[in-house]
Amino acid sequence: MILDFGSARMRATTVAIDDPGPLERFLPDSGPSTAFIRKGEGFVGLGEAARFETDTLEAADVWWDEISEQIDHDSEMPGEFGTGPIAVGSFTFDPDRSEERSVLTVPQTVIGRRGDVFWMTKLGSDHNSMDLPSRGAAALAPVNPVAVGGAMGEDVWTRIVGEVVSLIRNDEVSKVVLARDLRIRADEPLDLRWILDRLIRDYPMTWTYLVDGMAGATPELLLRRQGGLVTSRVLAGTVWREAEGADPLQLAAELARSQKDISEHEFAVASVADALAPYCQAMNVPDAPSVLKLPNVMHLATDITGVVGPESGALTLAAALHPSAAVCGTPTHLALDIISELESLDRGRYAGPVGWTDMDGDGEWAIALRGGQVRPHHPQEIQLFAGAGVVADSDPEVELAETGAKLVPMLQALGLDPATATPAPR
Repeated sequence: MILDFGSARMRATTVAIDDPGPLERFLPDSGPSTAFIRKGEGFVGLGEAARFETDTLEAADVWWDEISEQIDHDSEMPGEFGTGPIAVGSFTFDPDRSEERSVLTVPQTVIGRRGDVFWMTKLGSDHNSMDLPSRGAAALAPVNPVAVGGAMGEDVWTRIVGEVVSLIRNDEVSKVVLARDLRIRADEPLDLRWILDRLIRDYPMTWTYLVDGMAGATPELLLRRQGGLVTSRVLAGTVWREAEGADPLQLAAELARSQKDISEHEFAVASVADALAPYCQAMNVPDAPSVLKLPNVMHLATDITGVVGPESGALTLAAALHPSAAVCGTPTHLALDIISELESLDRGRYAGPVGWTDMDGDGEWAIALRGGQVRPHHPQEIQLFAGAGVVADSDPEVELAETGAKLVPMLQALGLDPATATPAPR
């Protein structure tokens, strides 16, 4: 579906504003809205000036180019990263095997902050007022949320992991990322702003996102394009605290020495570096990963940087990078086939790109992890997702525990105890 501007050109105005406070407070209790926030920086988008539903990143890229050409932009702060009209999107993991549609929207109003720079952009054929919108009503807590199961029980999922390990040891594939889901149902429609508030509070180092029913807090940045520089953060290899009081330094050392996790990470780094290379005039890939520490887990992390030309915009680069080995596997086409055959789950927009791009091709696209989706026909229910990378040394029970650790942020945001929220195996 496309809602376009018609024959008239669209006018956009960007102004500098005073510190607006927490951006998420402007999200309304109804109507379309978006958010992309990390460490208090980013933006919220209010309203919807245009919308495009599609199957591919490439089609979205073409559509946004056409829309951008219809916008006349007046700005008090030209050149500031992220200011001005933007398109915000959430894309399916595997459009060939999903009933979901990807979506790209253009907010009518954007309120943003980056460092000590604060701005507002309004888009429309006519707007006389550049006053800040009113703050939204208070977010509502979930009413009696309960876990109601997923596409398969934990025992079935661990059996499938064992099957994939056998395929890998027989050299049929090198790595496969398997996901599982968990549905949470409440007595009243869920207010995603409540979830967003708690994720922003508890996981400030992640990219917290809200786009068309998708909400979460992902630690993985698929790419940032700013001017001629592209950066991609690769995460693969995970350890978590199994008990209170566990020594984080010891856990980090164990992760850095784990051959299983190092192997999983190397597959992911190679897939991103190989995909970026054709677009980069120069590229830097660190020789060894660092350890990224989050409140509930630690990951091996590598930040890849490259220099790109003006023809390689953020959506073009996202299309080239997705899906990486961090969320799919190696080789990609074989991993996708195995996921489709064995996972018994439509991932929808889980593990797909989520983020934004501007009229210059700059932008940030994360991977939609540590999150869930609420669909319009079931507003009281959210489907949570978590995945784990399976390699030759994987233990199915350990991989199951890893997915449990990755569900913790969303379960806590919903007011559930992660230790008791998962239903008994079926």
